[in-house]
Amino acid sequence: MTHTAFSANPALRRSGFFLFLLLLTAANLRTPITAVGPVLENIRQTFGLSASAAGVINFLPLLMFATLAPPAAWFGNRFGLERSLWGALLLITLGSLLRISGSENALWAGTIILSSGIAAANVLLPPLIKRDFTEHTARYVGLYAMTMAITASIASGVVVPLAELSSAGWRLSLAVWLVPAIVALFAWLPYLKKPASQVKHTATSTVTRSPWRAALGWQVSLFMACQSLVFYTLIGWFTPFAQDSGMSQLEAGGMLFVYQIVAIVSNLACMSALRKMRDQRVIGFIASLSIFVAVAGLLMAPNYALLWLILAGLGAGASMVICLSLFNLRSQDHQQAAKLSGMAQCVGYGLAALGPLCFGLLHDVSGNWQWPLMLLLVIAGLQMVVATLAGRARVI
Repeated sequence: MTHTAFSANPALRRSGFFLFLLLLTAANLRTPITAVGPVLENIRQTFGLSASAAGVINFLPLLMFATLAPPAAWFGNRFGLERSLWGALLLITLGSLLRISGSENALWAGTIILSSGIAAANVLLPPLIKRDFTEHTARYVGLYAMTMAITASIASGVVVPLAELSSAGWRLSLAVWLVPAIVALFAWLPYLKKPASQVKHTATSTVTRSPWRAALGWQVSLFMACQSLVFYTLIGWFTPFAQDSGMSQLEAGGMLFVYQIVAIVSNLACMSALRKMRDQRVIGFIASLSIFVAVAGLLMAPNYALLWLILAGLGAGASMVICLSLFNLRSQDHQQAAKLSGMAQCVGYGLAALGPLCFGLLHDVSGNWQWPLMLLLVIAGLQMVVATLAGRARVI
């Protein structure tokens, strides 16, 4: 692989500007998606979409995350992580512009394009940290996950007030999130060209085992799948569940907000804990157990839903940081880390996309919430097992 200016210059690697780039890039990986939910009804009315068609807008990103994760890993290893990340940010920017340009076709095309960019960046950031900041993996992964969570929460919270500021409506509230994407595009530019003083060469790459052929690769991937499936299912279905349990829509929305805030706090706590541990078995099991107990609580004592969501948020935030860290900790080099990241996100988001669908189907068939929640309980139980296996101090 041809080394770029970023990886070649130790001063740049030690500078705080990398952290700025990392967090700025992370700020673009959820806001284009979470900003849509609160104004989805406005978008539906603008284009006359059916309820099911509008629901596909939320399903498409997860589908793209799963489908494009392995190709993104290949692109990163073939063309370089910085150049591939810049291309991903370009897709996010162009897709975001396209979906607010006016037509229904542009809405769909823009959603697919920006989701493709996010899918690629999801895969490429962890191996970039692995390559240049191995000694700070837990810290940088934790800050990256925390930034995604914070900006996602802000985007979902301010999108409706922004939509009411002018006649542009939902288009204005989505256009605002183009600003960090454009800034990130320009910020990365200096690192895409090799300095003139550097002699062009190709690094000798070692042949590493494919994670698709390793049990450890599947353990990490299933850990990613279980935690993602429970997280997205709770986000999508908690409000109807809460209303059927006697709570108002406003109360349910407030509890979901608390759930996400607690997850952010858990990101920070887990980031600190990971640096002090020899392996991740204990912390992975505790995070998974927290989710298991929370789902069991919702099943058996829904009146204490806020308590269970706080517990689930603690487990969800920690699980995400652990998963992202495992891409680096279970790989030998950044190229293998990219492959593992691609595999885990392909399997993880693919199954996560099916979670809300299966949960809804079970609810429709059974006419109650017991069977759907029992499905989540089984998934949370499986997560405890695979988290322990994936947490062992081994590499593929």
